[in-house]
Amino acid sequence: MMAVRSRNGRGRRMKSEINVVPYIDVMLVLLVIFMITAPLVAPGMIELPSVSQRAAEVPVRPIEVQVAADGVISVRDLEQGETQLQPVPATELPDYIRMRQQAQPNQPVVIAADGKVVYDSVVKIMDQLQREGVSRVGLLVQQGGPGS
Repeated sequence: MMAVRSRNGRGRRMKSEINVVPYIDVMLVLLVIFMITAPLVAPGMIELPSVSQRAAEVPVRPIEVQVAADGVISVRDLEQGETQLQPVPATELPDYIRMRQQAQPNQPVVIAADGKVVYDSVVKIMDQLQREGVSRVGLLVQQGGPGS
């Protein structure tokens, strides 16, 4: 290291330290500013959902529309406990669904199609139902296990 001579002639070594006093001063000033402004800031209100409202809602089971590989459309209402599929012509499907939804207008409709069905026909059914006023339309997907 380089030696620096002072006025009295004695040599001193130069210090290679950082003077942290100015940093501490700045930190204390910021601390005072935050302490003054913190009580002035209005706390935001968050509305949390009530547990009792969610517990009262029972999910509605959907109306299932199945499209077979040969294009035949069948329907069953799972909310009514139907286990058998009822074939419905494609032109009468929206009216049939709306008739079934009279008791519960927000009942969802899910479309399950065979893997060999052209995707365009499934999209056309979804579009037809949505144009006719069926608000909740979705696709039923079969989850594959490991290795599929």
